[in-house]
Amino acid sequence: MNYENLLISIEEKIATVTINRPTKLNALNKATISDLSKAVKLLGKNDDVRVIVITGSGEKAFVAGADISEFANYSVAEGAQLAGEGQELLFNFIENLKKPVIAAVNGFALGGGLELAMACHFRVASDNAKMGLPEVTLGLIPGYGGTQRLPQLVGKGRAMEMIMTAAMISAEEAKQYGLVNYVVPQAELLSFTNAIAHKIIKNAPFAIGKAIKAINANYTDGKNGFDTEIKSFGKCFGTQDFKEGTTAFLEKRKAEFTGK
Repeated sequence: MNYENLLISIEEKIATVTINRPTKLNALNKATISDLSKAVKLLGKNDDVRVIVITGSGEKAFVAGADISEFANYSVAEGAQLAGEGQELLFNFIENLKKPVIAAVNGFALGGGLELAMACHFRVASDNAKMGLPEVTLGLIPGYGGTQRLPQLVGKGRAMEMIMTAAMISAEEAKQYGLVNYVVPQAELLSFTNAIAHKIIKNAPFAIGKAIKAINANYTDGKNGFDTEIKSFGKCFGTQDFKEGTTAFLEKRKAEFTGK
């Protein structure tokens, strides 16, 4: 499938999704959010894909924010609809996907761009990356989950400060805060991220999906993470991957997982 604003490649079970609006610093407009939603759904169903990496084109920006020109004249109802649809279509969908999604943050990740990175399961940043949620400078607040995910990752106090001051932080600061897992030179960003993806691919896909579900349950209102873990743990026992993993361990060989 061809996308107006995305480039997609699949190699060695890793799908790389590149947001490709370089003249707009890869800003998220409605069309790009729609493209990303469709692409991630299709890749989520593709048995040849075990890990998805999301990045931006060029060397300046991962995603430098939302396309403000699209919503500058919105009403209260239209603004709420914009946030609600975006969260359902893309941000919450990525967070709850059974396949790991890694953000390779290759430059500015601001506003909706940082919210997209935070919706991914974890983040790797290039050393020139800058991150922030500057929405209050526009008379807005983050609307794609930023007020919820940022404090989960960096703590309430730092999240309050970042959102209220609209300040950008460096890649190294983001690492210190726990917002990103690693900082690497930009030229090494995708190769480093792919090396992590290859480590993930060696493990059981069904179990990884259940681990994502159990971890997310701890941050979801009305869900008991311990109960989710217990049920998910039990379901793993009914899989071919469990039989293969335990047999391979006892036979002292490498397991060959199928995701079944």
